[in-house]
Amino acid sequence: MVTVRIFARYRELLGVAAMEMPLPSPPTLAVLLADPRFQSLPPEALIAVNQRFAERSVTLKEGDEVALMPPVSGG
Repeated sequence: MVTVRIFARYRELLGVAAMEMPLPSPPTLAVLLADPRFQSLPPEALIAVNQRFAERSVTLKEGDEVALMPPVSGG
């Protein structure tokens, strides 16, 4: 299983704060995010795996934590 944590406005967009998902096959972040539940997620979403920013090509393993966050701006 992989834990997906959803932050800020993405929590409202997806309707959940966290979910447990089976490890996808092949076990990449891109395949996980291809799940229909993430269809409304904007392409500019920031994604972290185990608290480190990650590209969608990263390989996942059992027990990983994926975080979905909107981009931050400010000044």
